[in-house]
Amino acid sequence: MHESNPLTPAPEPSKEARQWAMICHFAAALGFIFPFGNLIGPLIVWQIKKDQDAFIDEQGKEALNFQLTACIAAIVCIILMLVLIGFVLMGLLCIGTLVLTIIAGIKAGEGRPYRYPFCLRLVK
Repeated sequence: MHESNPLTPAPEPSKEARQWAMICHFAAALGFIFPFGNLIGPLIVWQIKKDQDAFIDEQGKEALNFQLTACIAAIVCIILMLVLIGFVLMGLLCIGTLVLTIIAGIKAGEGRPYRYPFCLRLVK
């Protein structure tokens, strides 16, 4: 009986899988065009392409979960704007979200899975 070695690396994703995984992350830029575009973009790409490759499925879920987390944090920031600290926090949130999304997209394009820090994993 053949046992798989847990230390053997997973096969590298194909070029097409890497591109679609990267697009899942970068689709969040739709949030700059219309409200909740940061959620709708990754959701649509992930739903269309998730069955083509496990890497796309994994990174699509990761992108969607991060954007959901960012939306929840933005709602908290909006509430905290009543006591002014929310304005500062919203600025930090926007910068952090942009930077982490770019990093995730680049890593996915290289074929390396990326896990966002501080992310609620609501979509399994």
